[in-house]
Amino acid sequence: MAESAPTTRGRLAHNPQVAPAAARRAGFLVTLVLGGLTALPPLSMDMYLPALPEVTGALHAPAATIQLTLTACLAGMALGQLVVGPMSDKWGRRRPLLTGMVVYVAATAVCALAPGAQMLIAFRLLQGLAGAAGIVIARAVVRDLYDGVEMARFFSTLMLISGMAPIVAPLIGGQILRVTDWRGVFYVLAVIGLLLTVVVARWLHETLPPERRHGGGVGQALRTMRSLLADRVFTGYVLAGGLAFATLFAYISASPFVIQEIYGASPQTFSLLFGLNSVGLVVVGQINGKLLVGRVSLDKALGVGLSLIALAALALLLMTSGAFGEVGLVPVAAGLFVLMSAMGLALPNTNAQALNRTPHAAGSASALLGTTSFLVGAVASPLVGIAGAATAVPMAVVQSVCALGAVGCFTLLCRPWRTEVPGAQEAA
Repeated sequence: MAESAPTTRGRLAHNPQVAPAAARRAGFLVTLVLGGLTALPPLSMDMYLPALPEVTGALHAPAATIQLTLTACLAGMALGQLVVGPMSDKWGRRRPLLTGMVVYVAATAVCALAPGAQMLIAFRLLQGLAGAAGIVIARAVVRDLYDGVEMARFFSTLMLISGMAPIVAPLIGGQILRVTDWRGVFYVLAVIGLLLTVVVARWLHETLPPERRHGGGVGQALRTMRSLLADRVFTGYVLAGGLAFATLFAYISASPFVIQEIYGASPQTFSLLFGLNSVGLVVVGQINGKLLVGRVSLDKALGVGLSLIALAALALLLMTSGAFGEVGLVPVAAGLFVLMSAMGLALPNTNAQALNRTPHAAGSASALLGTTSFLVGAVASPLVGIAGAATAVPMAVVQSVCALGAVGCFTLLCRPWRTEVPGAQEAA
């Protein structure tokens, strides 16, 4: 079997007939395109974060209502993936992706014109539904082109590109707010989406040939997803990754209010701290891809990442609840930095381990991974503001519960001390 699974490049190991011309260029060019697709969701979220307090005042809505604009976008991304993932297994990757990108641009432009919170929430939902195409299909394309350890390395490389989005997005958002109001953020996002649509149409080739596509309609898609979820280990990775993402999104949703209103930082200071945390995520992700993958098992790296996330979340809970007395911004920022950085170990390895088990249904498996993450994140978002903007305790409670849940799912369902992922040994 080793002869049929090339290990030097790791691409097309399970299907040498997939888009050979595109596969030969599945390096820098495809990495940039897929990185742009995976960067679009954090851009959609994080450029908007510095404007949340301003939106609250401009639309005369409470903070909890404005946080629903984040929840709606997340819920749309979650539900959209359930539709787009199976569609891409049936019709190929390009058509569903381009359709989603066009709708994303239109919905984002309408968000910029929204006169009230209700309309903004509705079109943020549509924005998320359309933007889901980029998330789920980018992961499916990676699965089309890569196997095993090389897939884990590629996910870490994507994190370098997509991880830059959270770094620059709040900085861009903060600077946009210097010259215009929050609506200008959505105009910029619409332009970015339009440019990315043109790039995808020009340079991203089809990676799923007709002979590997699945027929059938909704019933077939549901049966495929049911069979995937019947795999206990796959489900464990899906839940662990989803809960880790919820921990991350609790931070994303609450941090503008915690950093700016509780600790008195300016929008620019918040943007700098948010960018610093994202640098930590990118650096650890590159350590994972360049140094750990191939030398340390993916499960060991994943276990360390989830443990660090849980420890950081518990430390934040103790600090924000007053267990250590009054603490300033620096200790809280340090805890958030550790939590964010450890995501560089957790997120790429949960994706790689889950998709390693599902070469026959990469689109549906990618949809389940993304849908779980975004749905749990959508639930976590309003919970962090349930006690208002005067305390950071709800954020820390949500993070602690989700982080401990991720560790539990990984340990009890994946059973890393006993599990061997199909194909991982050959790839290694």
